[in-house]
Amino acid sequence: MTNRLPRRVKQDGRHTPNLWPVWLVAPAALLLVGAAAYGLYHGAESLLARENTGKPAKVQDIISTTVTTLTLIGAVLAALYAYRKQLLDEGTSHRADATQLTERYAKAAEQLGHDQAAVRLAGVYAMARLADDWPEQRQVCIDVLCAYLRMPYSTVPAQPGFRHGEREVRLTIIRIIHDHLQDPATSTTWCGLNLDFTGATFDGGDFSGSVFSGGQVSFNGSVFSDGRISFNDSVFSGGRVDFSGSTFSGGKVSFSRSTFSGGEISFSGSEQSDGRVSFSGSTFSGSQFDFSRSTFSGGQTYFSSSAFSDGRVDFSGSVFCGSRVSFSGSEYSGGRVSFSGSVFSGGEADFSFTTFSGGEADFSFTTFSGGQIYFSRSTFSGGQVAFSRSTFSGGQTYFSSSVFSGGQVSFSGSEYSGGRVSFSSSVFSGGEADFGFSAFSGGQVDFNGSEYSGGRVSFSRSTFSDGQVDFSFSTHFGGQVDFSFAAHFGGQVDFSFSEFSGGEISFNRSAFAGSQVSFADSTYTGGQVAFSGAAFSGGQVSFNRSAFSGGQVSFNRSAFAGSQVNFADSTYTTGVVSFRQSRVQTSALVHWGPFPAILPATQP
Repeated sequence: MTNRLPRRVKQDGRHTPNLWPVWLVAPAALLLVGAAAYGLYHGAESLLARENTGKPAKVQDIISTTVTTLTLIGAVLAALYAYRKQLLDEGTSHRADATQLTERYAKAAEQLGHDQAAVRLAGVYAMARLADDWPEQRQVCIDVLCAYLRMPYSTVPAQPGFRHGEREVRLTIIRIIHDHLQDPATSTTWCGLNLDFTGATFDGGDFSGSVFSGGQVSFNGSVFSDGRISFNDSVFSGGRVDFSGSTFSGGKVSFSRSTFSGGEISFSGSEQSDGRVSFSGSTFSGSQFDFSRSTFSGGQTYFSSSAFSDGRVDFSGSVFCGSRVSFSGSEYSGGRVSFSGSVFSGGEADFSFTTFSGGEADFSFTTFSGGQIYFSRSTFSGGQVAFSRSTFSGGQTYFSSSVFSGGQVSFSGSEYSGGRVSFSSSVFSGGEADFGFSAFSGGQVDFNGSEYSGGRVSFSRSTFSDGQVDFSFSTHFGGQVDFSFAAHFGGQVDFSFSEFSGGEISFNRSAFAGSQVSFADSTYTGGQVAFSGAAFSGGQVSFNRSAFSGGQVSFNRSAFAGSQVNFADSTYTTGVVSFRQSRVQTSALVHWGPFPAILPATQP
């Protein structure tokens, strides 16, 4: 790699000063002194004559004054000459220093290429000391050490490129770099300078506590294969750190408890097939953190207990097909985290016990086709979380025992065609959860045991054509749950053993055309449950053994045309159950139970 020397904008004492030739300076000096002496003599004569009130001045006084003045001028010129000589001496000394530094550089570089590890190790220390002593060329010395780490490296004796003692040499370079990245305030710091590890192989090393506050740091295309590499407690506050295209195929790489507060950190296009990478306990408060288009096919990656409060963290377009990735216990209070367009086809992704209290988390257009994904026991209390237009076609995705108490969570336009998605025992007490325009065409989706006490949950205009959707044992104390304009063409939708004691639940204008929908064994003690304008044209809808003892249940303007609707063994004690302006056709099979039968209209 070619390194340009810094451009010199002014003399710094290491080069000969720009001095005039002696054959020009000497005659000019004689002329200048003669003219000065002549001028001084006549000037002194005039001055003394005025002081003597018109009397002629004494020649001795004139000469004495002239000599005194010339002596002072000579002293000044002598001081200038001494300063000039000092400049020349300093230039000579500094040129000697520069020559010595250059010789040290050449010797250290020669040692780094030696066959014996001990000599190479001496070269490493010599180059590091030279970087400390030579600020103008510090970057060049650093570039040499980084270039050494980029050289082909093998840890297997039988493979080409293997050299005895090489691992110790490389770990020493890493240790020296680590030591120079600890305190940006020191005179020998390497913080803010460029570090190029492009394509390097790391099988160990410690960067913990390092400060990356400027410059460009590149791990582009690097390979982390064995050993332990630590960036623990590091600070990334500026510049660019690039791990894009890196391969993590073994060992342990740790960024635990690190702070990402500025600049750009990129792992885009990286691949993890084995080993362990950890960002646990880290803080993301302002940087641009890019993991887009990465592949997690094996190993373990941890972001658990991390805090995302600002900036952008990007996993968009990534593939999770065999590894374990954990964000458990993390908190999202600001900024934007994106998994948009990612694919979860195997392995395990854990977001359990996560808190979404602000900012934006984007899982839109994501495909869940295999593996296990956990959002269980998470809290959605603010901000925006989007799973819109995602596809759940396989695997298991859990939101069980989660709390939706604020903010906006969107699953709108999603498709459920296979696998299992569970919201069982979740609590919806505030904010908005939107499942509108979703398609339930297969698999199993569980909301059983969920509690609705506030906020708004919408399944408006969703389609149920196959699979199982389970809302059994749910409790409705408040808020709004909206199934209006939903279409039930097939599959099973189960609301059995649910309790409706408050809030508003709407099935208005829904179409029950082929599904098996069960409200059996449910209780209605308060609130409003509306089927107004619904069309029962096929399938089976069961209210068997339900208890109507309060609240308002409305089937006003509904049409019973071909479904089997069953209120058998139900009880009605109080409240309002209304069938005003409902229409029943002869093809409908309705068991009215405790309610007065509505006879089909007489055919003309």
